[in-house]
Amino acid sequence: MKSLCAVLLSVLLGGCATLDVPRGPSQAIPAAKSSFGRSIEQQAAPYQGRSGFRLLPNSGEAFRARAELIRNAHTSLDLQYYIVHDGLSTRMLVDELLKAADRGVRVRILLDDTASDGLDELLATLAAHPNVQIRLFNPLQLGRSTGVTRAMGRLFNLSRQHRRMHNKLWLADNSVAIVGGRNLGDEYFDAQPDLNFTDIDLLSVGPVAEQLGHSFDQYWNSALSQPIGDFVSSRLSRRELSKARKELEASLSQAQRRNPALYEQLASYETNPQLAVWRKELIWAWNQALWDAPSKVLAKDEPDPHLLLTTQLAPDLAGVNQELILISAYFVPGETGLVYLTGRSDAGVDVRLLTNSLEATDVPAVHGGYAPYRKALLEHGVKLYELRRQPGSTGGSGPHLFKTSLSSDSSLHSKAMIFDQQKSFIGSFNFDPRSGLWNTEVGVLVDSPELAAQARKLALQGMSPALSYQPVLEDGNIVWQTEDNGQLHTLKREPGNWWRQLNAWFSKRVGLEKML
Repeated sequence: MKSLCAVLLSVLLGGCATLDVPRGPSQAIPAAKSSFGRSIEQQAAPYQGRSGFRLLPNSGEAFRARAELIRNAHTSLDLQYYIVHDGLSTRMLVDELLKAADRGVRVRILLDDTASDGLDELLATLAAHPNVQIRLFNPLQLGRSTGVTRAMGRLFNLSRQHRRMHNKLWLADNSVAIVGGRNLGDEYFDAQPDLNFTDIDLLSVGPVAEQLGHSFDQYWNSALSQPIGDFVSSRLSRRELSKARKELEASLSQAQRRNPALYEQLASYETNPQLAVWRKELIWAWNQALWDAPSKVLAKDEPDPHLLLTTQLAPDLAGVNQELILISAYFVPGETGLVYLTGRSDAGVDVRLLTNSLEATDVPAVHGGYAPYRKALLEHGVKLYELRRQPGSTGGSGPHLFKTSLSSDSSLHSKAMIFDQQKSFIGSFNFDPRSGLWNTEVGVLVDSPELAAQARKLALQGMSPALSYQPVLEDGNIVWQTEDNGQLHTLKREPGNWWRQLNAWFSKRVGLEKML
């Protein structure tokens, strides 16, 4: 009997094993084709091309928004993700997706092939539904049967296989979208006992959703995206789908009995929906949806600039003249980023960066890629803030991005930029060479002082001494200023256990930042 993990993955990531899956191109269904989409168009009409936005920094709201968009969708749901993990939150979303497909909603799911490791046979369930299609981006063609053989296959084609689709996009009826840093998994929705990520999503309503629909279509119709059925030899039927759905329902019932508080927390969208309220709170502003071209991952050397999201963002990066605030969970500036940031600071721009501390990051090796640049940045006046490990004691989701009472240890996963308190960029993009040159990304640039102020407030909250270490120079050496029990003090040694220190040291020794 399959484990619940296997069942979940088969249901969520399941691809159609039949050989008659749609293989030709398909397009986003216009918003006007659904009553929900038409209501959004009517709401947006007075704003003459502007789109509506609302930040989703709260993990509970981020989950609720996704679930409610499934329930409101009438014609289409387009989902694009880098990682999908098993868990209660994922199972609940899968259940809602299947119910949406039952009522005639077309569901397209595009996953980076990383999410399918070793699961090809299990990926045959969900897309057995006639209204569900699943494709994998940049799939491995060699040695897919086991984790070991897949790893070997990637080694034989490392130049292509380390380049991934890092996009995160949730799109309902081509009229409402969610972009940001969250993947799918309990750790992104404050539902995991060991680790939760603090993150920022952006609820995006109106014309911007149509722009993001174009981005999804580009990836979906790319030659790099292949139906999961291409990699599955057996022909699974709707009988298997029916069986898996019963097992999924049983697992949800069991989770409700075992952890009723968590279940009720996640399921609150059923009894207390908030989308209608949020639609009244939207900030309407000019915007631009930005994304990398899918073919970016095929470049043998550095990609052509016209393929890159960073090229589209360059005018705003170059034009900032007062204040630049960056939130980047994984920050490796590289020489190009170093020159840019120090140059802005030397020109009088107040440059502030929030990233993970060594003790908080979930990837210590990346911290080792960042650390060699720290001193040079500080010497040029760039202000650095490193989010502390935030041990939790109480459950639930609070009203802010950063909380002192988390249910579990917290690690920063957010990606955002704020330019001159005027514009904000929120999406999947980390300030590192991997996001800039190798992986594909998506995000939205919004021209709104009001939204920028909200994002800035969240950033400054995370930069506070109670939540972050601030590296500064003292007699030419880096020390870390922070606050405990209301008292400011200085640490001479970087916080982080020996294992994290070893990982960071090793990445510095081998020059891992050049590979990130």
